Amino acid sequence: MRTLVVGAGAIGGYFGGRLLETGRDVTFLVRPRRAAELARTGLAIRSRLGDADLPEPPLVFADKLAETFDLVLLALKAHDLDGAMASFAPAVGPDTAILPLLNGIRHLDVLQARFGVAHVLGGQCVISTTLDSEGRIVHLGDAHTLVGNKVGGTLQCLNDPQLLMGSGNTAKKESGQCS
Repeated sequence: MRTLVVGAGAIGGYFGGRLLETGRDVTFLVRPRRAAELARTGLAIRSRLGDADLPEPPLVFADKLAETFDLVLLALKAHDLDGAMASFAPAVGPDTAILPLLNGIRHLDVLQARFGVAHVLGGQCVISTTLDSEGRIVHLGDAHTLVGNKVGGTLQCLNDPQLLMGSGNTAKKESGQCS
């Protein structure tokens, strides 16, 4: 499964980096400033759960995005959504799923209006991360959970980011909360 991470900051960089660490096919859609940081430091994660140093993560700029992906993981500020949609639209094919990790819920309607209900997953992450002065990702706690589901689908709790790609320990519930 091919994953495009839109937003290689603290959250997108963390989850995308963890996926890359497990050998998954991940590309980061970045702006020039973040690309320069990543060229200098690589994608570096500092965490009590284990550090990761990925010296040359796969990067792409919006004007070079020419192929579709199976999953688009959105990890950006809500005020950047309109510009981000225009930048990653070429990556959305007939079977692409979009997993947004944004604050609030307005983005779900916006994404569904642009790409269709069938493409948009409901997403939530529980994590505390930040970027340090060098652009490295600092994971500040133990939590690193992703939750995603299709509209009308089964709630899927992902306690390890590699689960996005179909392996590992997944808790599924028909309704209710993830434990």
